[in-house]
Amino acid sequence: MDKKLLLVDVDCGVDDAQALMLALAAPHVEILGITCCHGNSTIDNVCRNVLRVLKTCNRLQIPVYRGASRPLLGESLHASHYHGVDGLGDVPDSTSPDLDVLSKEHAVLAMLRLVNEYSGQVSLVATGPLTNLALAVNMDPTFPQKIKSLFIMGGNMESRGNVTVCGEFNFACDPEAAYIVLNSFDCPTKIATWEFTLRNDLPWDFYHEWISQNTEKAEFMKKISAHSETFIKKCAEEKEEWAKGFVSCDSYAMAAAIDDNFVTDAIKCVVGVELSGTLTRGMMVLDTLGLLQRKHKVSVMNKCDTEKLKFLLMKALG
Repeated sequence: MDKKLLLVDVDCGVDDAQALMLALAAPHVEILGITCCHGNSTIDNVCRNVLRVLKTCNRLQIPVYRGASRPLLGESLHASHYHGVDGLGDVPDSTSPDLDVLSKEHAVLAMLRLVNEYSGQVSLVATGPLTNLALAVNMDPTFPQKIKSLFIMGGNMESRGNVTVCGEFNFACDPEAAYIVLNSFDCPTKIATWEFTLRNDLPWDFYHEWISQNTEKAEFMKKISAHSETFIKKCAEEKEEWAKGFVSCDSYAMAAAIDDNFVTDAIKCVVGVELSGTLTRGMMVLDTLGLLQRKHKVSVMNKCDTEKLKFLLMKALG
């Protein structure tokens, strides 16, 4: 089997770490580089977190690039309530690699270089705000044409938000970037929305089995996930619907990139991003009627093989 070449863009929080470890454990996947973006935490924390994941997986040879530290417009959002202030559950490790291990090249320049070196061969997986991708296409409008495929975790399909009334976190972090990417990229694109991940949640029994494996990776995951697990349990006690199962949001986009058969049903349509609505800024809109009169349709994930996701997650910590 030919290697799948991935370029991964993250705002490394707990579920980004889960998605990265899922990809690192896949034998037919080669990660060419990991680009970092603001989002779940500050850009410095995001970079540190990626290095921590790579150290845990003995893969520090993979280059890591520092990218955008803020959105194109507006104020930065962070998700410390869920991921912890540092983005990985606030369980620091004094042996973590220092930031001087990072590649000196800026993330956006690295993106442009890598897709030129491997034109038509690289799948781009974006699990955070799309700022780096928007900057890349603004610098080189031919960037999307050189990508084999794009996988995004973000946006929504039923107007349900998780940080605003109608805004999913990654898109709400940088609505302009999401708008640019979804209007400029014409490569095959698959999107794992917030509602999709909730509908395909995993049982908590599986989660506890997953983090209880007798490995260093599982112990690492158990530590960094404790903060978010506590937060979710509190929300579940308050009968919040989204908290009824274990949802590793970013892992759905990564699983789709790794396994061509993971997504079992998708909605093919044009999508847009609302920029000016008082209640809807950052909301992804599905144009099922074709009123936007744009040619490029994306695949909005609708159903997936959760047994495959369980298998990939188990393997990631094994």
